[in-house]
Amino acid sequence: MILTGAGISAESGLKTFRDSDGLWEGYDVYDVATPEAWERNPALVQDFYNMRRKSVLEAKPNAAHYALTQLEDKYDVVIITQNVDDLHERAGSKNVIHLHGVITKSQSSINADLVYDIEGWELKMGETCELGSQLRPHVVWFGEAVPMIENAIQIASQADIFVIIGTSLAVYPAASLIDYVPYSSPKIIIDPNTAPVGGIHDLKIIRETAGTGVPKLVEELLI
Repeated sequence: MILTGAGISAESGLKTFRDSDGLWEGYDVYDVATPEAWERNPALVQDFYNMRRKSVLEAKPNAAHYALTQLEDKYDVVIITQNVDDLHERAGSKNVIHLHGVITKSQSSINADLVYDIEGWELKMGETCELGSQLRPHVVWFGEAVPMIENAIQIASQADIFVIIGTSLAVYPAASLIDYVPYSSPKIIIDPNTAPVGGIHDLKIIRETAGTGVPKLVEELLI
């Protein structure tokens, strides 16, 4: 099982609010990434995610994304990502679970089970689902439930090897997944800024960027 966060996409040019003191591309996250923000000013939220979607579509997978696809030659790989981009899929990974949604999709604003692909980068106000409600980004906002977390916990509990890439383990509930990994399973963190982690058996920390550390680890695992 591989858990990825913003660090793996940073080298593709994509940033998150954590890069700049709670601001995301100049916006306070609570003005653009909460249900309350959507209720207050849906046009602002829609425009914000249109710009993020445009950036995602212009970005390209990097060496870390591509290296992970090579693991599928030898291992049964499941990638659990906190990222809303689709760079894992575009690199060729076949089994990707998005904890926080996918920005290239939309969903009904009254029924989150109604999800649609977006053509291009722009989702417009006035575009509606089959129930007639405005379409919103298919992204889990602050204060919303994380629907795929139970599935991720189940996968973590069966992991023979658990790799964490580009995340500080500060965003819950994703950060708690390491607690469900079997005691004897190797656990590997690749992140240049990871703080000391205590109380976890068989833990290895690689303080490198994803683009450098992931290809090295993949090479080791494929020997």
